Amino acid sequence: MTDRPLVTTADIAAAHKVIDGRIRRTPMMHSVQLSDRLGFTLHLKLENFQKTGSFKVRGALNRIAGLTADERKRGVVTMSAGNHGQGVAFAAREMGTHATIVMPSTAVKSKVEATKNYGGEVVQTDADLVGTMQAIQAKRNLVAVSPFDDPAIIAGAGTVGDEILDDLPQVDVILVGVGGGGILSGLGVAARGRRPGIRVIGVEPEGANTMRLSVDRGSAQKIAKAVTVADGLAAPMAGELTYAHVHQLALEIVTVPDSAIIDAMWTIIERCKVLAEPAAAAGLAALLSGAVKVEPGASVVCVVTGGNADREKLKALA
Repeated sequence: MTDRPLVTTADIAAAHKVIDGRIRRTPMMHSVQLSDRLGFTLHLKLENFQKTGSFKVRGALNRIAGLTADERKRGVVTMSAGNHGQGVAFAAREMGTHATIVMPSTAVKSKVEATKNYGGEVVQTDADLVGTMQAIQAKRNLVAVSPFDDPAIIAGAGTVGDEILDDLPQVDVILVGVGGGGILSGLGVAARGRRPGIRVIGVEPEGANTMRLSVDRGSAQKIAKAVTVADGLAAPMAGELTYAHVHQLALEIVTVPDSAIIDAMWTIIERCKVLAEPAAAAGLAALLSGAVKVEPGASVVCVVTGGNADREKLKALA
């Protein structure tokens, strides 16, 4: 396990000061219909309404704001399935630097185009994303920005948790999808710091269960390939730092099949009139499928992490 210290509530408070005025304070939505169906009070934290369409811009802004003048001159490089790339491209433009984003050749077309529109230089590849990013970093002397395993990224994502607790101080359970574990880690720190007994639950697709494997085996794990419709949760590895947060905070990790994620996504779209991409529906999928049990009458929040859904992909999942 990494010996790097966990992110603190003070780190998250500092991140909020950095990104305040540069992001949207996203709303919470109470779903009466889903609350009645599930037997407890359900709210959705709508990060799909965030700038760039996902929570990822929070961490990206916090990380890039901390660059030195020399580092800004050199520029940054990262890897992403789409949402982190958009966040980094946006943040780089805001902070006056250049971003190169390595994306898989199979990345959702609309996410690739959006990343370019925010000013990012996109490099798509069939090769290993980490290796490609490292090669570009070395060749161009760029600053690497991790999609999730970085304290500034985690602290930025953790500002979502502070907003949830501001709006709903008595929340009992928070659920969020897990890719590399950045937002889960930040939520865990923020929520436990203000409400020690709260349940914070990460939800993974069965075909991208790296954090579940990490918890079971006692160290950050990798898999050969993530296979899931939720491209935003398809990280093939858990971060050393994010795993440390999950382990030390004793956060819960569950897995759900893609079929449950698809059903939950369409439930959010049809019943709540909110466009959620597949990754954003993982929390609700765990509730609807019974993977997570909640006490009757509890107060529950699912984080709708993003809404960057491609029309062709939605057609394919209909």
